[in-house]
Amino acid sequence: MTPRRGWERLLVRAVFVLALPALLVALWWLASDGSTNVFWPPLRTIVKTFPDVWTRERLRSDVWPSLWRLACGYLLAAVVGIALGTLIGSYRRVRAFCEPVLEFLRAVPPPVLVPVIMLFAGIGDSMKIVVIASGCVWPVLLNTVEGVRAVDPVMTETARSYGITGPARLGYLVLPAASPQIFAGLRQALSIGIILMVISEMFAASDGIGFTVVQFQRSFAIPDMWTGILVLGLLGFVLSVVFQLVERRVLGWYHGLRASTRRSR
Repeated sequence: MTPRRGWERLLVRAVFVLALPALLVALWWLASDGSTNVFWPPLRTIVKTFPDVWTRERLRSDVWPSLWRLACGYLLAAVVGIALGTLIGSYRRVRAFCEPVLEFLRAVPPPVLVPVIMLFAGIGDSMKIVVIASGCVWPVLLNTVEGVRAVDPVMTETARSYGITGPARLGYLVLPAASPQIFAGLRQALSIGIILMVISEMFAASDGIGFTVVQFQRSFAIPDMWTGILVLGLLGFVLSVVFQLVERRVLGWYHGLRASTRRSR
């Protein structure tokens, strides 16, 4: 593929990614332009207020703590989910033993556990990290279990016949084969983590994006509150793009295999 061809594909992809958000912003701008409702300010007012609210100092005092808690809770959920999912998916008896408990715990909404977690973890950062991890772990765990279970039996038998067992089998066969499913769970967990980050910061917090949005709402600073919502939307978009770049990098072999399969049809 020539460099010009690559730039053309990149430009077309950028247009597809940005077209819908641009259309929605334009519709929001037009729909709210003449609004006199205090709870539905014009978008131009929100945009004008944005740089006055989200200064460098506020980004350091509110956005950075939120990102830190999200990163810690998300990484904790990823490690625990992949480790337990690999164990449960590899052994049928372990899976049969754990499945009822997993289904019960998965059905419990993580926000309901916030008061309970506060009793044991206090009201500091540890509580918020545990809340985020408690919600993010399930999509990672369940997708890992399914990915490990779906490993090709032929490849498993081939590895066994060549004496590839233990950590070598785990690192060269099981985890690579299950990695598409694992990344699907990680993608789901990312959106759940952002939601739980905000919810956890609404309980007994002194900083963070969720805390700041609630403070704006309680003081009837409605345009400022809407700027916080915009920050959350932009944060989710940026994290999604970063995740896609990492996924493309790690699963390059998988996407290349799918592309070659489509071309051969």
